[in-house]
Amino acid sequence: MDTTIQTAEPVIITGLDTGQQDFDYSMVELAELAQANHMEVITRIDQVIDRPNPATYFGKGKVEEIRDVADANHVPTIITNDELSPSQLRNLEEGTGCRILDRTALILEIFANRAQTKEAKLQVQIAELQYRLPRLQTSASERLDQQTGGGSGFTNRGAGETKLEMDRRTIQHHIAHLRQELASIDKSEQTKRKLRAKSAIPTAALVGYTNSGKSTIMNGLVRKYGAAEEKTVFEKNMLFATLDTSVRQLTLPDQKRFLLSDTVGFVSKLPTHLVESFKSTLAEAANADLLIQVIDYSDPHYKQMMATTAKTLKQIGIEDIPMINVFNKADKTEIEFPILEGDDQVVISAKQDASLDLLVDVIKKHLFKDYVTATLLIPFTDGHVVSYLNEHTNILDTEYKSNGTLLTVEMSTQDYQRYNKYEQA
Repeated sequence: MDTTIQTAEPVIITGLDTGQQDFDYSMVELAELAQANHMEVITRIDQVIDRPNPATYFGKGKVEEIRDVADANHVPTIITNDELSPSQLRNLEEGTGCRILDRTALILEIFANRAQTKEAKLQVQIAELQYRLPRLQTSASERLDQQTGGGSGFTNRGAGETKLEMDRRTIQHHIAHLRQELASIDKSEQTKRKLRAKSAIPTAALVGYTNSGKSTIMNGLVRKYGAAEEKTVFEKNMLFATLDTSVRQLTLPDQKRFLLSDTVGFVSKLPTHLVESFKSTLAEAANADLLIQVIDYSDPHYKQMMATTAKTLKQIGIEDIPMINVFNKADKTEIEFPILEGDDQVVISAKQDASLDLLVDVIKKHLFKDYVTATLLIPFTDGHVVSYLNEHTNILDTEYKSNGTLLTVEMSTQDYQRYNKYEQA
């Protein structure tokens, strides 16, 4: 029996405090990102400074301090809170004798390790290559796949191949090839989205900060309202537990149906290359009838998280779509729940049935606000219409007359247009 326990890689997280309002928050988040990447944060080193040193990011004395702390604690990797220029990366490696991982590279590494579908893997590979492109000369002895983890797309280029041997032209050609592959997958996904649009089933998309509870909400609703064959999605208490968009159809007790998608979570300073690469994945949100922003209400920085979500949605062109705010994890606070605040804010715990019921009520008010209530007299000869209405609409009342079945029905405008010939004055 193998009892070997894999130990987390020890790291030091570092950052520059240039007076930015959210510095402490971003450093706490950096530590969480490191932990999500199976790293152990040994200590944190900050420097208060007006602006980054263009050559080494930190001042000379701080570089020496970082080197000494790393040596004393046998730490091989330093993580910086900002993306470094190629020269800063190279000079900081030489000055500390450690592997330097900036925030962008750390997030890329997490994404590379978490990507499951072919689409997500291609998206991450493209973002990685775009990040590496200006850094080819940064570290001649380092293998190109060293920081990206196995299976992220580089290992098939030869075990001994280094950054210098893989020149700019080769990388650009590789990016072009990967984009072609991604385009073919995206074309297939576009076809699926068009078919869903034709079905006239309204759509809602869960968006928000990573680890806010989107997947927990998705799973709770799928268990209550999903078909037997609908699968739940992966959920775990860590940043970026899921990268792939999942779409599930939910059927409520009153026969109202809608599609719910669970999209990749956001984080502050999300690398531009990743945002661009994941635009196709986030198309489910871009085409949704309703956005459901999930917020970790128990986190003291939830307002900054909401601001990051708004900024990222705007960055990828998702605007002017109705949104409800779901303040989740209220069970970890002293705040009463579940409660509705206005028409578009709800305070819940995704682990509580009553909270999910309240959330569904709010979703229904937005997605089905155009539903029509009508009284229809269906002749006995049109029994198939009664069967359809019983299966796909909300029957409020049924009465059997001598000349047919009298139904009071709540239905979509599309169904009303199909069957309004049966309407009674």
